[in-house]
Amino acid sequence: MSAPGKWPRILRRRPWENAATALIGVGAVMLMQPFSLELYGWSFAVILAGTAAFLVVSHFPE
Repeated sequence: MSAPGKWPRILRRRPWENAATALIGVGAVMLMQPFSLELYGWSFAVILAGTAAFLVVSHFPE
């Protein structure tokens, strides 16, 4: 394990923020597509998960 106060390299903010933003974007696409009612039904949950992930990740170190 690394020294106290030092986060592992995998837990850096930038890549996780990008992933959370992409998840929000996928949810928005799911919301606007006209083909699948099941995708539409899951879109709100995906957007909500992306938003929650972004809020958590925004507290990670640079």
